[in-house]
Amino acid sequence: MIMIMALGAYYSRQDVLRLAKLIEVKDLYKIYNPGENEVRALDGISLSIDRGEFVAIVGHSGSGKSTFMNMLGCLDVPTSGEYFLDGVNVAGMSDDELSDIRNRQIGFIFQGFNLIPSLTAIENVELPLIYRGMPKEERRQLSTEALNRVGLGHRINHRPNQLSGGQQQRVAIARAIAARPPIIMADEPTGNLDTKSGEDVMAILRELSAEGRTIVLITHDNGIAESANRIIRIIDGKVVEDRNKVAPQPQAE
Repeated sequence: MIMIMALGAYYSRQDVLRLAKLIEVKDLYKIYNPGENEVRALDGISLSIDRGEFVAIVGHSGSGKSTFMNMLGCLDVPTSGEYFLDGVNVAGMSDDELSDIRNRQIGFIFQGFNLIPSLTAIENVELPLIYRGMPKEERRQLSTEALNRVGLGHRINHRPNQLSGGQQQRVAIARAIAARPPIIMADEPTGNLDTKSGEDVMAILRELSAEGRTIVLITHDNGIAESANRIIRIIDGKVVEDRNKVAPQPQAE
């Protein structure tokens, strides 16, 4: 309400609400094998995610949650429906256009780390910045800052096989955040980690959320999902639960 009042001199209420929505999908379908044996991986999903939200999308294997992340991350296109990212409908964009959006708007963290074995930690972090055409000195500075941020400033010249699983995932997080994208999409980021390393990864995601990044976390683990402020549960390609966690109210003395 305060934000709406502050912007009221410049924007209508509808404009402010539109500006708050970073992600909006309407009647999103992804259908494989159309016809008699069709599989609806996504079955008419409509929802929005505001800037700065920390959202967990939860579901068992085959529920459609990873397919949904692929749509939100511009890694795939829907069979039908609309997807507005920062107010622009990206559902019908070309592969090159989607690639550009991914590179500039979204940082990805995957369960399998996806690091290149022959590159050092800092070279892995720099790679997306090279694709953006960023000058060497600037990308080296951003990559070093990102690795320091995740506690690996002393390991920048180590290759993946010289790092633990938790350290490799932190390199992957540094790679995702180095260019300071507004959206972080994390697909089962703790799935290959021990408990302590998983807690460290979630702590970093919570810090990023506190700084205003929009976090979309894909997980099958209800305990991991509780780190988020909003939980969206998917079963058979449909949203069956969408709830905001309410902070406990202080008890009156």
